[in-house]
Amino acid sequence: MKSANQHLETFRRGTVDLIESKDLEKRLASGRPLRIKFGMDPSSPDLHIGHAVVLLKLRDLQELGHQIVIIVGDATAMVGDPSGRNKLRPVLTREAVEANLVTYVDQVGRVLDMSRTEVRRNSEWFDRFGFADLLKLAGRMTVARMLERDTFEKRIATGEPIGIHEFLYPLLQGWDSVVVRADVEFGGTDQLFNLLAGRQFQEQEGQAPQVCITTPLIDGSDGRKMSKSYGNAIGITAAPRDMFGGVMAFPDTAMPALYEHLTRLPRAEVEALLAGHPRTAKARLAREVTAVFHGQALADDALAAFDRQFGKGEVPDDVPDVPFPGEQGVPLPVLLRELGLVESSSEARRVIEQGGVKIDGAVCKDAKFVVEPAAVARLVQVGKRRYVRIVPRG
Repeated sequence: MKSANQHLETFRRGTVDLIESKDLEKRLASGRPLRIKFGMDPSSPDLHIGHAVVLLKLRDLQELGHQIVIIVGDATAMVGDPSGRNKLRPVLTREAVEANLVTYVDQVGRVLDMSRTEVRRNSEWFDRFGFADLLKLAGRMTVARMLERDTFEKRIATGEPIGIHEFLYPLLQGWDSVVVRADVEFGGTDQLFNLLAGRQFQEQEGQAPQVCITTPLIDGSDGRKMSKSYGNAIGITAAPRDMFGGVMAFPDTAMPALYEHLTRLPRAEVEALLAGHPRTAKARLAREVTAVFHGQALADDALAAFDRQFGKGEVPDDVPDVPFPGEQGVPLPVLLRELGLVESSSEARRVIEQGGVKIDGAVCKDAKFVVEPAAVARLVQVGKRRYVRIVPRG
């Protein structure tokens, strides 16, 4: 049985904001399990490992006996969270939200014990909201307070439009906290305004105000905020070897933050790893992250496959076989695009000219090269990780 101070340390580890610490200490001293809220809007079909920063925190707290309450924002997703957005985002339909929702609980279940997790859709209460209810909720916050939000300030300064419906989002998220009587709410640093709205509304309703805790936003492989739309994210559902290789693609400078927020290795061990060879440290990081979502056996397999491919120069054993596209010769840039090895012919030309393309192990820097149909399979490689084996048609 861990003490209240040990629980407090688990809450504090790796956090940015904690409002208010004294409230958290008081609730932990009571000895009762706390209701810990985390909201997720199904605005896209997949989660990425950046979302796991909070999910891993929730798992730690779940193991201590606290009640995790996941709010699936099927109602708020149709409004669209303006946090971190520099422009108006298209409104999602209920059908689109439902389609995205299908995979969410399964993905969260890769980290949390769903048999001990309370999952609530906020359409449960917002679908019953009438016009009078909405007016009453809107009256709980002033326009001046709403415009203090840095996201809106930046958009006003740059002349970007702001939809009136976007003002509703923090109000709706805040009301979720009232409905589920949250003791604590977690979110990324971009969510602090929304979390504080919940704290304000609970006080107005005579509830003890929730403790607001934020965790940092993890950067993607290119140094920008991790996002599927930027193409710099690793999906929670990525195959083990893809996940391992994706972590290995991060810059060395990202390792301290990734170790802190995506692993639970002792600090002394992490410091020793970071003080050693960068490749060794990153391989251990990739193994730990992959194990979170796929288990230790598949993480070890991914490590072995990575070492075979990049340590010994071997070709991966899972290269897909694809029939040659057509009966005639195909320009190499077009071929790479059609094989799905690059996004566009222009990207293909750039990679070719930089020496990043190999055919049967030989570098080809000629962007005008035409690949002819062959009677035998040919191995095409782009960069270090993308392979396709072209096989004869028929």
